[in-house]
Amino acid sequence: MEQMSMMFGTQLIEFTVKYSRRTTIEIGVEAPNIITVVAPVGINNDVLLKHVKSKAKWIVQKQFEIKEIQSRHIDREYVNGESFMYQGRNYSLVINVDKDIKKTNTKLFQGRFIITTAVDDQTMLKKSMESWYRSKALEKVTERVKYYQPYFYDEPVAIKVKEQKKRWASCTSKRELLFNWRSVMALSPVLDYIVVHEMCHIMV
Repeated sequence: MEQMSMMFGTQLIEFTVKYSRRTTIEIGVEAPNIITVVAPVGINNDVLLKHVKSKAKWIVQKQFEIKEIQSRHIDREYVNGESFMYQGRNYSLVINVDKDIKKTNTKLFQGRFIITTAVDDQTMLKKSMESWYRSKALEKVTERVKYYQPYFYDEPVAIKVKEQKKRWASCTSKRELLFNWRSVMALSPVLDYIVVHEMCHIMV
């Protein structure tokens, strides 16, 4: 593993190179400043840099997309009319207070997020909304992994959704795919990119 860099116009692109027994070069942008290039063992540095330079425009575009999504991760108030994102679209929140129910629940219905609760408590509302996101993230990610699996020889041992502060997803040495529950807020093409990128790590 080594650190390399190159210029694209006036922008410096720094990346980590990981070597493996493969015949192709794979580039991944996991966060604006986390770029990983997986390359064949023994590849010539000039050949490697030439390939990365040919993908520079794509790398910068991915950095921009991820920064745009991250900028939307602002603190929200759980009040009527507040907006929350799901698959690239904003939906307004409606809070229904029903003292007869025993458990707070969240659903997306007719273009709105609806939280039904016995007590209008910010902590409880936030917990219910996050639980909904986690459930949907696992559902969508599992669906997309299944869709792309025919293109890969190896399968993930497990797919999990968790809290990740700085990454959209990661792959463990045990071939477990771990996804940030907020990833389901992104547009479908962006989520697909995250899924495919992590599936590529299984092959390394």
